[in-house]
Amino acid sequence: MDGLTKIQEAQAIDAGRFPRRSLRNIGLLATCQALTQSSNTLMFASSALAVLTIVPADMRVFANLPITMQHLGVMLSVFPASALMMRRGRAFGFRTGSLAGMAGASCAAIGLGMGSFLMLCLGGLMLGFAIANMQLYRFAAVELAPLHFRAQAISYVTAGGVVAGIIGPTLARWTPDLWLPIFQASFVAVVVVHAIVFVVLGFIEFPVIKAEDGGGPQRPLLEIVTQPAYMVAVTGAMIAFGVMSFVMAASPIAIVQCGLDKTEAPVTIFTHVMGMFIPAFFTGHLVARFGIFNVMLAGALLLIAGVAVALMGTTAWHFRGALSLNGVGWNFLFVGATTLLTTTYRPAERGKAQAFNDFMVFGTTTTASLMASVVLELKGWEVLNYFAFILVCAALLVIVAFRLRHPART
Repeated sequence: MDGLTKIQEAQAIDAGRFPRRSLRNIGLLATCQALTQSSNTLMFASSALAVLTIVPADMRVFANLPITMQHLGVMLSVFPASALMMRRGRAFGFRTGSLAGMAGASCAAIGLGMGSFLMLCLGGLMLGFAIANMQLYRFAAVELAPLHFRAQAISYVTAGGVVAGIIGPTLARWTPDLWLPIFQASFVAVVVVHAIVFVVLGFIEFPVIKAEDGGGPQRPLLEIVTQPAYMVAVTGAMIAFGVMSFVMAASPIAIVQCGLDKTEAPVTIFTHVMGMFIPAFFTGHLVARFGIFNVMLAGALLLIAGVAVALMGTTAWHFRGALSLNGVGWNFLFVGATTLLTTTYRPAERGKAQAFNDFMVFGTTTTASLMASVVLELKGWEVLNYFAFILVCAALLVIVAFRLRHPART
């Protein structure tokens, strides 16, 4: 029976289709991506506003610190998370991440009830481990799909964020006022979401760990990360996530500062998340047709377009348009960068290569989310977007320079 399944899978690949088993596993992984990302979106939409309910006016500049601590938690967790999966497998690692998500959200809910800013920050730090695991879903997707469908697998799992774009903002809109203190129900909802993910992960057939996966030939980490293609991939992912986080983290507070109702924040976050993840249904196909670097360049240009819209005005539609373009630009640049990254390491090197990439990416997002509230409070929404523009121009420069030096690469 197993032999017949392998024959059917080979026939499906020859016909240009995903094998059924791979599609099922990727579908379940996309479900986990959707749910975990929805909880992350809920935290983005609610955390800063929740902080404002318990801190004095002179501490408003630190409103995004719990989110910053979450990014710091991701940065500190990527190497341990990858090492755990290399040793115990994807299933064990991902479910451990879900447990950390439940613990972190519980800590945040308790902290809000106690009026403790430090507890909220600790909850964010613990949630970082869960998000670090979620960021490895895209690499697990590569292992669940045949070689020729690598970009599509990454794209499909990323597309799980479309559902997150519905669930997260919906929860952000309806849970804050369920009981007092406000926003505590939002954190409890995050606990429930991670519990569901824990169950779903048990149905995914992750590849069995093989001795050669961890014991094959390996190059030193320095040799891997100094490859030009690796550096371009990391730079693209860093700036995609950094600019997205910088703008997204500031937008709920900016919306209120510009005189709009706080209920506009979840709507804007919804349009942003839809922009991030709807393109994922076809980004992989665009990569296959037009090449990695053309898609990455398109992503950078879309991020610039988002900045331009943000600088045109501060109405609700300016915020929605700017954040939507920001989301699409992130998708193109990030999926392209991730696809490029998977071409730069051997199977035995994947743990450290992926971990270093995410360490750099979330080091950037940690800084970006912290600076978002500082720049917004001190300089305003307009200056914040000029900073974002400078970062995207740096990404454009790196991508174009590599493309000119390596015209044969796609």
